[in-house]
Amino acid sequence: MYATQALTHVVPLAAELDKNKVTPGVLGFLVFAALAVGVWQLMKSMNRHMGRVNFEEAPDPAAKSGAPGVTAEK
Repeated sequence: MYATQALTHVVPLAAELDKNKVTPGVLGFLVFAALAVGVWQLMKSMNRHMGRVNFEEAPDPAAKSGAPGVTAEK
């Protein structure tokens, strides 16, 4: 069956629905809640991983070479 044939059978059914009474329902809530829990877990994991990062900035090579006009800060 082609998609256009399937749509011709579905369109008359859609016309019967009252647009004021259609709601996402329980399934919509469950999907939204699952996405929210997934995002929360990802944020928790990201915070844990970012806390483990040990970053030390490399010293400026121009300050070590004694270039004129450059002073090293301590």
